[in-house]
Amino acid sequence: MDVRSQVSMVFHLDKCIGCHTCSIACKNVWTDRKGTEYMWWNNVETKPGTGYPTKWEDQEKYRGGWTRDGNLSLRSTGRARIVPNIFHNPSMPSLDDYYEPWTYDYQNLFNAPEGDDQPTARPISMIDGRYIDIESGPNWDDDLSGSPIYAENDPNLVALSQEQRAQLSAIERLVFFYFPRICNHCLNPACVASCPSGALYKRGEDGIVLIDQKVCRAWRSCVSACPYKKSYFNWQTGKSEKCILCFPRVETGQAPACFHSCVGRIRYLGVLLYDADRIHDVAMTDNTGLVEAHRSMILDPRDPEVQHQARKQGISDAILDAALRSPVYKFVKEWGLALPPHLEFRTLPMLFYVPPLLPVTSSQEEGTISTDSDDFFHAIDKARVPVEYLGNLLGAGNTGVVSYSLRKLMAVRHYRRAATVGDITQETADRVLREADCTAEEAEAIYRLSTIANLKDRFVFAPSQREQAIEMINDPLEHKQAVGFGFLRGPQRG
Repeated sequence: MDVRSQVSMVFHLDKCIGCHTCSIACKNVWTDRKGTEYMWWNNVETKPGTGYPTKWEDQEKYRGGWTRDGNLSLRSTGRARIVPNIFHNPSMPSLDDYYEPWTYDYQNLFNAPEGDDQPTARPISMIDGRYIDIESGPNWDDDLSGSPIYAENDPNLVALSQEQRAQLSAIERLVFFYFPRICNHCLNPACVASCPSGALYKRGEDGIVLIDQKVCRAWRSCVSACPYKKSYFNWQTGKSEKCILCFPRVETGQAPACFHSCVGRIRYLGVLLYDADRIHDVAMTDNTGLVEAHRSMILDPRDPEVQHQARKQGISDAILDAALRSPVYKFVKEWGLALPPHLEFRTLPMLFYVPPLLPVTSSQEEGTISTDSDDFFHAIDKARVPVEYLGNLLGAGNTGVVSYSLRKLMAVRHYRRAATVGDITQETADRVLREADCTAEEAEAIYRLSTIANLKDRFVFAPSQREQAIEMINDPLEHKQAVGFGFLRGPQRG
């Protein structure tokens, strides 16, 4: 057992209101420089939809992540392809796949001579200064933009029947939810394994994936290899950049900017302990068992043996204490509610999502609530977004794990309804909880953490300066993060 610590995240999709405050906070802090105009380290997409960059989930087009051809191998590159692709990488997204950033010719607006017409500020490119016609943007399909075009081209719709697709298209203005995204800081990051210069690395003390700007040589392999397209190329500096999880803030005990600014309080940050020896075996698991295999890597911080092995690896008592109180551990491991996005890419992401339950009780006849618990769960099958779609997005095609999460969320909702509204008897609520594999104590804990938790409950991690973190490790060369099983590996720094 090789115990490592990882700063991990949970986003509660039922609470996201799509305000983009997180995106603006990140943009103002990190990507307001020349060459970063098109970069959104944090973005919020409308689902179903094509996202940013366009159709980033389609790996037949972008060839990101890993494949299992006898062993794990990168889709985008390899020993035989790295040199021929130096000047041409057919899988790398172009600027059109993102969008051409623009501003406006305000001088024409402010300094126009007096006349009968209202002067306008025409859009101009932020790259070369020419006048352009705006054709796309980072959230161009926000709220579907009143059109089914973007929803119909969502790669996750492959799992849906024609009847389900027709249902979505019939009420496209209603059937959507918000999907905020940042770098997943994966356990098996394809970007790290693909970098020929070794500029990308995974920090040993907290698992945050970073890019060494002094080492980066603009190969851009990381852009192609990341299946989530969260590594970007700065055309001004000739270096790659990505989300750094605001590690200067994390080291001083502050939540990342996007987390701290979140209006809906959908974001949770905590420490997970995992067994690094199992990374390869888990990544090789079939899709149907990927979610459970991924969860099985996460270790119980209350286990004395886990604590003993963690201390041998140089993990401090402060980090162990944070792991004991981690909200991420509760959502992912203890309650089984949060699921990783597109685990079939096999990067083993450490960002998890609580799937959206969406209003489903309105489908009950005349708005009445049945006392039959089977009717409660049957409503999940009538949800506006089919379980098959969510299974493709969050379950690697396994709808069972999504249904389990939705059933428990619905049981908690009815448990609280019995306690506050009173239109459901406590006996019925208790029966629904049992059938959803949930207890009253667990339901109360889920309710409190999902609704009334304050900052110290939602963000639980051990602050430490980078220098102090290194000193905690007896031998930094021995305490290196296990990342990547491709043909190349970046430096695994402790």
